[in-house]
Amino acid sequence: MADEAKPTVQDYMTRDVATVSPDDTVREVAERMSHSDDHSGFPVCDGRHVEGFVSARDLLLERDEEPIFRIMSTDLLVAHPEMKLTDAARVILRSGIRRLPVVDDAGNLVGIISNADVIRSQIERATPSKVEKLVTTLENIHGVEASETRRDVELARLTPTQGKVYADELQGRQYELQRGLAEPLVVIETPTDLLLADGHHRTKAAKALGITEMDAYVIVIDDPVELGMAETARKESLESVDDIDIVDYAHHPLVERTQRLQE
Repeated sequence: MADEAKPTVQDYMTRDVATVSPDDTVREVAERMSHSDDHSGFPVCDGRHVEGFVSARDLLLERDEEPIFRIMSTDLLVAHPEMKLTDAARVILRSGIRRLPVVDDAGNLVGIISNADVIRSQIERATPSKVEKLVTTLENIHGVEASETRRDVELARLTPTQGKVYADELQGRQYELQRGLAEPLVVIETPTDLLLADGHHRTKAAKALGITEMDAYVIVIDDPVELGMAETARKESLESVDDIDIVDYAHHPLVERTQRLQE
């Protein structure tokens, strides 16, 4: 749905995180790993401040009494709790890591998000029931009657309500489209607009593949109404799919490196 309805990292992260101290030894951390079925690595924290991360690989060939601060990784990616879960998933996938520490604005550990958490979140995909909830929300907020139907829509007629998409996610959406795995779009039709509420990556990927129509849940509002999404589109000069910018995940403002946080 609209951006504000998308889940964030804090909705799915594990809040009770096991950590180790920079002064712990290789032996102590190795013993903790050997007695755990869930941990192949730990955030390294001074109090709650994230100093680095240590994995089983980091312990290999090191002396038992070597302190963790000498061997831990200090240049690691972290997420912010308010980061969209889809963006965190993109970082995890593209970086080849299994877990992403979650830190607040002060660099203090507040949770951890894993690839398993991301998979769990994807079970909650767009469904007819969620479309029905959007119908109800529109009716309650704007005092209008709305109905829902399922049909193909012309991409050239759509007005986007999101100004940017991410390049690497477009690759995944193209893969899905080529194999018939893509979900329907969610579109709101008023007497004056055909607004794309959800499916900007899918739409942009389809356009690149030369697809002109896509399956969609269409929410129909027959009465004239001024929707916030339409106002947003006008303010950002979004008139067609071509107006959606493509950016790279690495430039996401809520992805920082721990060294920068320490500074």
